[in-house]
Amino acid sequence: MSSGELAPADFHRLRERVLDLYTTVIALMIVGIGGLVLYTVLWVGPLTSPGAQESFGLALALSFLMATVAVHLVDRMYRVWPLGRTIHPTPPGPVTDRSLARFFQAVVLVAAAAGIAYLLGALIAG
Repeated sequence: MSSGELAPADFHRLRERVLDLYTTVIALMIVGIGGLVLYTVLWVGPLTSPGAQESFGLALALSFLMATVAVHLVDRMYRVWPLGRTIHPTPPGPVTDRSLARFFQAVVLVAAAAGIAYLLGALIAG
């Protein structure tokens, strides 16, 4: 056995340790997102009260940050799995006018959906 190879027992132990780390971080992120959702629902109240918009914005930003960390960890886990399998995604294609148009359509759709959801929430709460 060369110095770069690991014994099977060491390999399995290290793989389990890395998997435990990934699982722990993902679980903590999900618990954190759940906690922020509960905070927003139970304690922030209507968005028209003083300070509620800022609290809601901070809770939403932290939720998105934690979701991004979770997605990044899962992505890294499958792209560059330590101590073994490596998956190489296909390289991205060139940026074309059609792809830019699809991107802007998606941005407009998400912005419109967010605006409609905000207005409906304001009408229901008000």
